[in-house]
Amino acid sequence: MGLGAEANLGDSIVTTKLDQAINWARSYSMWPMAFGTACCGIEFMSVAAAKYDISRFGAEVVRFSPRQADLLIVAGTISYKQAPVLKKIWDQMCEPKWVISMGACASSGGFYDNYTTLQGIDEVIPVDEYVAGCPPRPEAVLDAIMRIQEKSFDESIIKERATNFKGILDA
Repeated sequence: MGLGAEANLGDSIVTTKLDQAINWARSYSMWPMAFGTACCGIEFMSVAAAKYDISRFGAEVVRFSPRQADLLIVAGTISYKQAPVLKKIWDQMCEPKWVISMGACASSGGFYDNYTTLQGIDEVIPVDEYVAGCPPRPEAVLDAIMRIQEKSFDESIIKERATNFKGILDA
């Protein structure tokens, strides 16, 4: 038995906080954008296809514009030449936004330890979840999406997310 409106109207209404209602809606309606550059991009296609079906987790519609996406999935090797493009895409995404670094190359440069390859996208943009593997299994990507959904439950529409990230491309 509740207090206030719940006491008078019984089970016909639900009361909640605005943050909880919005976070529930956000977490189950992610709009992913894949930045696939190598074999992890191919593996992401299987995550979105029928067998693993990313739509079961509310991330059904893969967007091709950063302005329509709130989840950036970086899949593959990123060169220093691509880094400004990746940073610009991340800057164009609306808040709140999340980033998944998919695979060894996106997370740490993988076995490309040379002068052209970025040694992890976290040098350029903040990363919320890292997915290990070369390439990672689709289940690992789905697990990362579920962890981001859990994180999004703790967000507030009033407070801004931590923006103290300084990458190598930030002035």
